[in-house]
Amino acid sequence: MTASMHARLVEKLKRIRSGTYVPGDFIIADAKDAEMGGGIGALGTKRLTGGAERPATSTDYRQAMIDMMASGLIDIMLTSMSSAAALADSGAFNASEVTQAIRLNDATDIWGFRGASYGKHPAVPFRTARLHHARRLAALGLYAVTFYNDRDLDVTTLEAYGRFRQEAEEAGIAHFLEVFNPAFPIDTGRAELGAFVNDAIVRCLAGVARPEAPLFLKMQFNGARAMEELAAYDPANLIVGVLGGAAGTTRDTFELVAQTERFGGRVALFGRKIYFAEDAIEIVRLMRAVVEGGIGTINAVKSYHDTLKSQGIVPLRTITEDLEVTDPVLKPEAE
Repeated sequence: MTASMHARLVEKLKRIRSGTYVPGDFIIADAKDAEMGGGIGALGTKRLTGGAERPATSTDYRQAMIDMMASGLIDIMLTSMSSAAALADSGAFNASEVTQAIRLNDATDIWGFRGASYGKHPAVPFRTARLHHARRLAALGLYAVTFYNDRDLDVTTLEAYGRFRQEAEEAGIAHFLEVFNPAFPIDTGRAELGAFVNDAIVRCLAGVARPEAPLFLKMQFNGARAMEELAAYDPANLIVGVLGGAAGTTRDTFELVAQTERFGGRVALFGRKIYFAEDAIEIVRLMRAVVEGGIGTINAVKSYHDTLKSQGIVPLRTITEDLEVTDPVLKPEAE
């Protein structure tokens, strides 16, 4: 028996495409696929009683997945193939409304394990996951690309993506497309990077048939203007989502999801912003509250710190520090 996408996600996508979206349809994915790029080091540490820490293990990481799924707050759980198999064995999805997704490629620009320097170089397309195995565990996967304004590099990336789409369609697995900003400066002339990325995405997908097209995008937030431009381009067919990036402050997290939704994005796919929060479930609960208009970003930070205090959890930052917007791209439109 093969997995399927849960009805909750399918219905949300239908309403977004049909133009009947309401904030409750905003899609949140927990991206717990970090070991695909960073190995053990990407999982951080496990806090122990008394304040000691040890390196987190796959068991710790997967328990965090199970706990988040049980909360009912997310729509998608994105994992590695190995974690997907472990979750299936545990029965974690049996009574869950969360859709399983698997990272289906791991190009070299995400190879960020300890001592590695791959991120200093342009990405080379690479895939570990084999689609016939992935399809038994999930009906949805992630494929990632990066564009460099370099003809030969970008053609190589597009050809690899084309081969992937053919195989994915044959295997019966849908995908969403992650588009990274380059990890280092590239020459885009007088055009802003956000404009370059938007045009690269639309050019990439303009010749793609509907049966092989991505269900939605996962990309960096390149500012309100770039988000609004891409989200308005073809909303019935091109659903825009944002990736979380670095952990940042709690205010950064809430501003990112709020501004994404305000300017037309309909999906948030956060990894470190969730996993490295002192209380991952509470931060996702407040993300939903911010999107649905129940609370502003400043009050959400204050509420988060109140919860930590009530639970006896020592915050990573003071509330004054956590109220700061530290990501420059978010500052112009911050609450």
